[in-house]
Amino acid sequence: MQIGVLTVLFKHLNFTEMLDKVNAMGVTAIELGTGAYAPHPHLDLDRLLEVKFEREAYLKEVKDRGMIISALSCHGNPLHPNPDIASSADLLFRKTVRLAMLMGIPVVNTFSGLPAGCAEDKTPNWVTCPWPPHFLEILKYQWDDVAIPYWQQAAAFANDHGVKIGIEIHPGMLIYNVETMLRMREAAGSVMGANLDPSHLMWNGVDIVAAVRALGEAIHHVHAKDCYVDSHNIAVNGCNDHKPYDQISKRSWTFRTIGYGHDLKLWKDFVSALRTVGYDYVISIEHEDALMSNEEGFAKALSLLKEAVILEPPGEMYWA
Repeated sequence: MQIGVLTVLFKHLNFTEMLDKVNAMGVTAIELGTGAYAPHPHLDLDRLLEVKFEREAYLKEVKDRGMIISALSCHGNPLHPNPDIASSADLLFRKTVRLAMLMGIPVVNTFSGLPAGCAEDKTPNWVTCPWPPHFLEILKYQWDDVAIPYWQQAAAFANDHGVKIGIEIHPGMLIYNVETMLRMREAAGSVMGANLDPSHLMWNGVDIVAAVRALGEAIHHVHAKDCYVDSHNIAVNGCNDHKPYDQISKRSWTFRTIGYGHDLKLWKDFVSALRTVGYDYVISIEHEDALMSNEEGFAKALSLLKEAVILEPPGEMYWA
C-alpha cells in the first residue's frame, strides 16, 4: 500500500511546492481535484486536456519524485433536477475521465449524486426511511428512472476509457452506505466501485471493518479520514445531524484527523481488512478537522498511517 493525500489542503502552495512538501514527508501518491465540490488548485483540467507536452511535463514532475497520481476527483451532482447543474457535473465527469485516460490514472472519484423526488421537483430529495409510502415512490423514481440509467451510461463511458469510478459513499447522496453502493455496482457493472471514506460510515454506526469485508473488490480507492462520534449528543438526538460543522459541542458527530475519532488499533484493523479483500493501492489522507490546522492535522494523520499501513507484500508462510 501507499500513503497519499488529497492535495487541496495545500492550496496555498503551487504544484511544485506541494509536491516537494508532501514528498519530503514520505507521501508517495497524490489525489487531485478537478472541479465541482472538489477544489482544483493544482490542476487546470481544460489546459491539460488540450496540450500534450504540458501533460507530459506535469507527469514528469510527479514521476521524478518517485510518486504517482492515485485518482482525479470531481465531486458534483450529475443527477440534480436543475438541468444546468446536472449537465455541468456530467461534463466535468467526462472531461475528468478523458484526462485520467490520457495520463494513465486508473480511478476517477465522484459522488453518486441525488435526484429530485419526482420529475416536477426542483431540489434533490434524500430518503432514509420507507414510510410514509410516498418515500418508496420517490426511491423508485430516483433509482429506476434517473440514477441507474445515468450511471449505466457513465460507467460504460469510463470503461471505454479504461478508467474505474470511485463513488464516495456519503450522507445526502443516493449512494450513502454499503447496500446502496453494491446495488448500483450490480446495475452498472464492475467499473463502478467505492472511494471508501471511513468517516462517512462511522457517523451512522457502521463497523468499518465489516463494511470493507462486504465491499471487497468493489473498493477502488480509499480515503483516510476519521470521525468522532459524540455518544452524549447521539443519546439525545441520534446520528442524523444537520447542524453546521462548526457547532462541534452540539453535533452528534464531527470529522476528525485519523486517531482522534478512533484509535490506532482500529486503523490497523482497517488496513488489514483492506489487504484481506485484495486492496493494495493508495490510502489518501483527507483533512477536514475543524479542531486542527491543516498542517498539524496532516502531520498527525501521516504519522499514524505510517504506523498502520502495510507497505511490503506478504512474506512466505514458512510456518505453514
